[in-house]
Amino acid sequence: MNGAESLVQTLTDQGVEICFANPGTSEMHFLKALENPSMRSVLCLFEGVCTGAADGYYRMKDMPASTLLHLGPGLANGLANIHNAKRASSGMVNIVGEHSASHLRYDPPLMSDIEGLARPLSHWVRRVESPGAVAWDVATAVSKASEHPGQIATLILPGDTSWQDAGAQVVLPRSVASANTPDAARIEHIAQVLRSSEPTLMILAGRSTRGRALELAGKLKAATGCRIATQFFSARIERGAGRVTLERIPYAVGPAVEYLKGFKHIITVETTEPIAFFSYPDKPSLLKSSGTSVHSLVEIGEDGAAGLEMLVEVLGATNSAAVLQPRSDAPPPTGALSPATIAQALAAALPENCILVDESLTTGRETMGLTVGAAPHDLINNMGGSIGYGTPVATGAALACPERRVFCMVGDGSAMYTIQSLWTQARESLNITTIIFANNSYAILKAEYANMGAGAPGPRALAMIDIDRPRIDWLATAKSMGVPAVAVDTAEAFHKAMANSVNEPGPCLIEVRL
Repeated sequence: MNGAESLVQTLTDQGVEICFANPGTSEMHFLKALENPSMRSVLCLFEGVCTGAADGYYRMKDMPASTLLHLGPGLANGLANIHNAKRASSGMVNIVGEHSASHLRYDPPLMSDIEGLARPLSHWVRRVESPGAVAWDVATAVSKASEHPGQIATLILPGDTSWQDAGAQVVLPRSVASANTPDAARIEHIAQVLRSSEPTLMILAGRSTRGRALELAGKLKAATGCRIATQFFSARIERGAGRVTLERIPYAVGPAVEYLKGFKHIITVETTEPIAFFSYPDKPSLLKSSGTSVHSLVEIGEDGAAGLEMLVEVLGATNSAAVLQPRSDAPPPTGALSPATIAQALAAALPENCILVDESLTTGRETMGLTVGAAPHDLINNMGGSIGYGTPVATGAALACPERRVFCMVGDGSAMYTIQSLWTQARESLNITTIIFANNSYAILKAEYANMGAGAPGPRALAMIDIDRPRIDWLATAKSMGVPAVAVDTAEAFHKAMANSVNEPGPCLIEVRL
């Protein structure tokens, strides 16, 4: 068994089931080792699709995937979505090919400081020193990626350690991820805050926005009268009819400050206090009022469900019944497309148990507040702010949950960053409906131009914001990658296209012409 075979065998032994790959010459032995039937390998035509797909896979599975990236430039191409994954606490194992040790002395053209590129966005970085060390290094990488919260592990694989003999395969024990339980004294302090009856907001994040944790938060709301919310962006939320509804702190600084000003206390669960996404002239970075106290119930990396369970017991709220979201009975909309009619069409068309990946930016800014009564579904947001995450994350989510339909809402500017995702979706026959909101502009930048106090953009500034010369032909783009597509320009046509997509297997694209 050579080093590459040892690597793949160890990955599968440690529970890693899938590899999102964009290989090059130095990874050919790894590629051959992917013939292992226990490992599913998925070709992506850009490294940012590999890393984004690994992010989406983790968000739905709570298990790390691996990526295969070609040398330093390949890793660099994937860094934007590694950044997003790190901010979402998604675990992944990046395998980065490298020249053989003997070749590095000649400074070949693709030589670079891979450790230097990896370290700022990785929690753990290691270079394999010998073929015999591969199994231990891979097992350590998977263990690190599987921690709670998930971590980014990057393993650099020189070519010679890949093709040389690794000796007998070592079977290593799997590590089991666990989270720390919050301190009992902290729980009692939060209980006193809630007993005070002073206006209190509890902000949930991490794994506390789903499952048992979400149910417990609903009990606390019912028992104490506190309000429960999320930051504007969350890694994954279970929402819709029959679930506990979480409010959403507004994105814009002014509305966020207004929303938070009435609270005497903010309690955080797997997150920090609300901050502005960007800094603006004469606007605050911290969004709470000066008289508001912030209390941590569950720190990032601790067990949110355990902390909420402890708090429920201390407050005697075990038998409190959470208020669940009723199903919206609003009919599908008609007429012109607008944020409201788009949201109404979504609420009517989303099938039960689907996954909604949102990178719609300006078009979708109002959508989430108007779809709380849709069929139960999971919502995924961009945690890191680097655009181009939507279509890759949808790809990974669909591979993690092949029985569930995935809807991906993305602006036309964002879609162009990683449009290669469509090709992988077609090749793998993934059940993804990609919705592209085509306003032929980076419309969010027009709003930010004004928010920054720069006034109205002039012709040269607009030339850096508008993308209408030439206009992108989304139907032709989708067709070229094997994805059927349709364009819509009315609310009823949009709803019909979404509803039709649910009944057809495989991917499709809907261009929403605004």
